[in-house]
Amino acid sequence: MKELELKYGCNPNQKPSRIYREEGELPIEVLNGKPGYINFLDAFNGWQLVKELKTATGLPAATSFKHVSPAGAAVGLPLSDVEKKIYWVEDLDMEFTPIANAYARARGADRMSSFGDFIALSDVCDESAAKLIKREVSDGIIAPGYTDEALALLKQKKDGNYNVIAIDPDYVPKKLERKEVFGITFEQGRNELVIDDRFFSNIVTENKDLPEQARIDLTVAMITLKYTQSNSVCYAIGGQAIGIGAGQQSRIHCTRLAGNKADNWFLRQSPKVLNLQFVDGIRRADRDNAIDLYIGEDAQDVLADGAWQKIFQVKPEAFSREEKRAWLDRMSGVALGSDAFFPFGDNIERAHRSGVQYVAQPGGSIRDDHVIETCNTYGMTMAFTGIRLFHH
Repeated sequence: MKELELKYGCNPNQKPSRIYREEGELPIEVLNGKPGYINFLDAFNGWQLVKELKTATGLPAATSFKHVSPAGAAVGLPLSDVEKKIYWVEDLDMEFTPIANAYARARGADRMSSFGDFIALSDVCDESAAKLIKREVSDGIIAPGYTDEALALLKQKKDGNYNVIAIDPDYVPKKLERKEVFGITFEQGRNELVIDDRFFSNIVTENKDLPEQARIDLTVAMITLKYTQSNSVCYAIGGQAIGIGAGQQSRIHCTRLAGNKADNWFLRQSPKVLNLQFVDGIRRADRDNAIDLYIGEDAQDVLADGAWQKIFQVKPEAFSREEKRAWLDRMSGVALGSDAFFPFGDNIERAHRSGVQYVAQPGGSIRDDHVIETCNTYGMTMAFTGIRLFHH
């Protein structure tokens, strides 16, 4: 198959639409559904991300994509009991395989953003992963293959219309890539930069400590940023992205946005959130939204009389700003990656409030000395990579 006709492009009025190769066949097979233009953008970007994560770490990887940027990305490390609870998988009596763990973590870190995602898996989708995917609101999946049991489960989603794509894992694209904007063709060399342990060798802070898990977390952050619309910043810990700030014009806004998401991830692990008693039958999306409001600035939307009764069996106590800050102060060991240099130390100040201990960024700002000094103030370890990772 050299080309595949699509229903429409980014929007219904953009017709005709197709994907095609000028030479050779498409490296994919649609096993179910009818993926659209944006689905394929998410699928191909997501596949590159997880393939690189698997190569760099040796661990199965997954990502949850929305609007051509990842909402989450992770490698297949085991889930703790708390993680199983906050990712809504603790009720499943099954073996959690590494690829299932990877997806649970990629989806669970920012469930609000992952709603209606497109999934990419580095490894064959097995029955364990499919059971997790089956009950989530998702548009589709791309993977190098599917077990018969997994494919049968996925074909049941969306009344049989769930998008399932198999990709040839050995496919290698041309070294030059092109796209057309306003009738004008842009051409550039593909970003084939390899991110591995050597990427973080130039440590510029007084603290030179960079343990193996921190290297994995920085790798997760930087490979995630390689496929995130710029400007972008990523917080990661335990082999997963926990906060991604994408497409902001100001880097400090990226850092704040990603930091707020990382804070929400940690706040969901607090006893006040874990002990919330939801009414029976509440939908998963409504439960996620209620938690997001409860730990945010609009808590009265779910705590006001007439509102809480629809969500909770018992009215929760308010989660005060002081209580949230006290809980967040326990957060530590977080890794932070940036796709371009930090121009000011304010980014480090914000990162510190979310438990960041390890930083990787290109360096090259005229204020590098101030950024390094700020890291030294908090005992952080920072590596200059020397490489920018813009993606548009």
